[in-house]
Amino acid sequence: MYINRKVLTLDEFTIQQLRNFSSATGELSSLLRDIGLASKRINVEVNKAGLVDILGEAGHTNVQGEDVKKLDVFANQQLVGVLKHGISCAGIGSEEIEGVEIFNDEVSNNSKYVCLFDPLDGSSNIDVNVSIGTTFSVYRRLSAVGQPCVEDDFLQPGNKLVAAGYVIYGSSTMFVYATRRGVNGFTLDPSIGEFCLSHPDIQCPSVGTIYSVNHGNFFRFPKGVQQYITACQKRAVMDGGPYSQRYIGSLVADVHRNLIKGGIFMYPSLTDQATGKLRLLYECNPMAFIIERAGGVATDGSQRILDIVPTTLHQRSPFYGGSRDMMEELSGYLTNSDMQ
Repeated sequence: MYINRKVLTLDEFTIQQLRNFSSATGELSSLLRDIGLASKRINVEVNKAGLVDILGEAGHTNVQGEDVKKLDVFANQQLVGVLKHGISCAGIGSEEIEGVEIFNDEVSNNSKYVCLFDPLDGSSNIDVNVSIGTTFSVYRRLSAVGQPCVEDDFLQPGNKLVAAGYVIYGSSTMFVYATRRGVNGFTLDPSIGEFCLSHPDIQCPSVGTIYSVNHGNFFRFPKGVQQYITACQKRAVMDGGPYSQRYIGSLVADVHRNLIKGGIFMYPSLTDQATGKLRLLYECNPMAFIIERAGGVATDGSQRILDIVPTTLHQRSPFYGGSRDMMEELSGYLTNSDMQ
């Protein structure tokens, strides 16, 4: 079998990037590779979910009050286990766990990073074979290295992120991560079990033709959002296109499509849910970081997502993100009064 050695694996790419910094310790590269390993294990179970007793409800709710799927539990266990037994993570915060989990051992206490993740985003789609994903964020801890990390290490604004990414389990499995140097995507080659660089230096087009929103909530949206959606619909009718609505109901899948093709994703506040539904630390921050590093824009409707200072682990926030020109147009509709 011919192997194209011009294609870098995730491990090779992170090591290559490491060589650009003489002071780098390799901890971040190691942590990213650990997340890659966990996601491969999750991918195996996702692909055979219909064949084993892993679909459906696990029989309890998570800290968000949402029904937990069995694959959610499995994905969370894999990420926690891999990071806990690695050498690069001092502790984790998970969308599935009420508080942070601190890895209080000698190796972990000397690690300088903490990680937050949603182990399986879009899990309501598991039973109907729709793309789902994993999101993660990496922060440099604030507490002294050599001691156990503390909760404040996790309650940092997104502008302090060192890295963030997502894994999408779809027609192919992709690992996309961003650092301050840019965004790169890796596709899993099942024949060798490795993520291979397939989308180097991802750039979000400045304008797109897709707006992604749950239109069923239209009359619960702020007026500005309603006006923007109406403008998109009118433009499609009057100009014969090109705007179209695409909404999967899986954050990773919706953002991934718009990141590659250009578009805008919206999860606004609702009349009965002023803070929105998406979790700031586990969903909004990592996606906003990726979008911005790719040249796009992400806000909560009134301020940059990455500038929000979190006060609780499971804090929620409205979210708007995508192509720069489309976000600029949307901002003209989002007045301060709409956000109140």
